[in-house]
Amino acid sequence: MSEAGSLVTAEWLEAHLDDPGVRVVETTWYLPTDGRSGRAEYESGHIRGAAYWDIDGIADPDDPRPHMAPSPAQFAAQMGELGIGDSTRVVVYDRVGMMTVGRAWWMLRYFGHDSVSILDGGFDKWTAEGRSTESGPQSSRPAPDAFAAEPRAERISDLDRIVASLDGAALQILDARAPGRFAGTEPEPRPGCRSGHIPGSRNLPYNRLVNAETGEIRTPEEIRALFADAGIDVGRPVTTTCGSGVTASLLAFGLHLIGQDDVAVYDGSWSEWGMRTDTPVET
Repeated sequence: MSEAGSLVTAEWLEAHLDDPGVRVVETTWYLPTDGRSGRAEYESGHIRGAAYWDIDGIADPDDPRPHMAPSPAQFAAQMGELGIGDSTRVVVYDRVGMMTVGRAWWMLRYFGHDSVSILDGGFDKWTAEGRSTESGPQSSRPAPDAFAAEPRAERISDLDRIVASLDGAALQILDARAPGRFAGTEPEPRPGCRSGHIPGSRNLPYNRLVNAETGEIRTPEEIRALFADAGIDVGRPVTTTCGSGVTASLLAFGLHLIGQDDVAVYDGSWSEWGMRTDTPVET
């Protein structure tokens, strides 16, 4: 199998679709307020042989916060159910403008699996080019080997770490939400959640990393300029945040593409910070 990078083209994937060492996974997910089902859309038609990654299901079932990272044992078991083992090259995609695909990419890397790529342009580009699809529920596919989930603590952040950094501004915090939500001029989609942002954080909406005309990830040069314009020094550690840790993961992917892997995703994100009454908020 030819070497795959962190970002693969539809041409590359089509050529490796029947490779037993490659597992394709769809990650489409919607906010509860959207009234749409990612799984239902997956079952209506997906890339041939793809499995479905349920963002709400591959999560800690005992945590009231939305889709928080699960235990290593749970994650390993669920990767086995998806047909993913330690030697598997995983290719993830979505059909929502690259909004959710970063979450699966980040979770795999957080649990120690670096052999994961994002399909550039996602399902829209794949189908626009007339490539192979199928419908129906996920077909079973045994993992070629076990999945050893070994969390990397440096890739995840939590409320205590964010709070501890505020006085000394030790962290560069970058928020992936839309400008109105960041500024506090638009309401949050979750009832009871305050508007605004973590004090001192910067804003780079995740969709700016995507070329609106092609649906593909922007070039490394364009991505580097976007981070610079947002006031981020890519030579220093970055913590990304968003509404619930989903789009923050695409910012982490963008930083990875330009060579910065000293990045942590704040898993609780605004669904935790904004719902509390003891955390400071700027607007």
